[in-house]
Amino acid sequence: MLSVIERDVIKKARELNVRFIRLQFTDILGHFKNLAITISQLERAFEEGILFDGSSIQGFTRIHESDMYLRPDPNTLTIFPWRPKEGGAVARLICDIYTPKGEPFAGCPRNCLRRVIAEAQEMGYEMYAGPEPEFFLFETDERGRPTKVTNDTGSYFDLSPLDRGEDARRDIAITLEEMGFEIESSHHEVAPGQHEIDLRFSDCLSAADNLATFRFVVKAIAKRHGLHASFMPKPFFGENGSGLHIHQSLFQKGINVFADPNGEMGLSDLARSYVAGLMKHAPALCAIGNPTVNSYKRLVPGYEAPVDITWSDKDRSTFIRIPAAGGQSTRVELRSPDPAANPYLIIAASLKAGLDGIREQLVPPPPTAASTYELNAEERRVLGVRSLPRNLREALDHLANDTVLREMLGEHIYDHYMKAKLVEWEVFSTQVHQWETEQYLPTL
Repeated sequence: MLSVIERDVIKKARELNVRFIRLQFTDILGHFKNLAITISQLERAFEEGILFDGSSIQGFTRIHESDMYLRPDPNTLTIFPWRPKEGGAVARLICDIYTPKGEPFAGCPRNCLRRVIAEAQEMGYEMYAGPEPEFFLFETDERGRPTKVTNDTGSYFDLSPLDRGEDARRDIAITLEEMGFEIESSHHEVAPGQHEIDLRFSDCLSAADNLATFRFVVKAIAKRHGLHASFMPKPFFGENGSGLHIHQSLFQKGINVFADPNGEMGLSDLARSYVAGLMKHAPALCAIGNPTVNSYKRLVPGYEAPVDITWSDKDRSTFIRIPAAGGQSTRVELRSPDPAANPYLIIAASLKAGLDGIREQLVPPPPTAASTYELNAEERRVLGVRSLPRNLREALDHLANDTVLREMLGEHIYDHYMKAKLVEWEVFSTQVHQWETEQYLPTL
């Protein structure tokens, strides 16, 4: 039997002349997938779910147990504004994945986040998150394939004529607003061709949905401008990479429990324990928030990306920064993740790590007043400064030894995620790269 909100969604879709609906979901690696149905099938989708072959999706199921069901979340209906309206509009609904027995599928990243949200609710908390995704815009060749040529020479906050991506970025922001997003700001970033659009705080499930949708929309609108949008963390040596800074806070009965006007940096003891939890699990968090070989080319000194597990209210090279905003806007900013991360898994892992810090009443080390890039080994030892992993394999080893985050992922996601990423590392490690050829061929 349909719920009130499901009936309302069907009614709204018909009033908006929706003809096709894309049922969207993500695989374990965070890639958006979709299956299209007509409006006539929407009632059945809500009541029964839509059957699909899970064995064809990365990290889902084996072929002899392939039947899976998509169950659309009625709160996620939105129209694609850029699609032609002639013959009917195109809308989307984000789905949770269920087994034929009607149970949430253990390999569904959205269900993973839902489990951690339920855990937070049992403790009396609701997490809010505000993602800040960065991306590059590249020119395409005559066949529409991406090149490594950026479409501008702009820098931080530049305008036309240096920022030739301004029109595309504006259209992206307008499209997102037409889809119901609240955009905090949009601007050119430090590197040529690099842009940032900041999404407004929302409950963490909506934040993950928004982030997954954001990547899809950015690519679609960039293509309409003859450009290729990339969320690759570090496309160029010697330039800033793209980050995914995630602002986060906990609320209790509508009150931000991170705020304490009498606390250091305006933080409550609970917020400090949350920070300590993030720092405790930082190496394993990188395996989820920095999920590619290329991710670790960004986490190097000199480019406002974290290298060490430090925190501060001043330095932007730290793992965690405390923004100046206070009161209900008090929050912590996790600066290590990049936009290649699965939105559901990195937000779930952040929340899980923070909750662990609260449960254990952890206390963070003293905040740093300046960058730790230049500290020698002895200075780092005295100050207790730990480093983030230097490569994907090191991060995966940390995840393997982190019982809290392994439990959060669950056996299914953990096993399939690790298998895929270890294959990626092995393929990378056995390749002969251009640098090696240039470095060794002439001299050895």
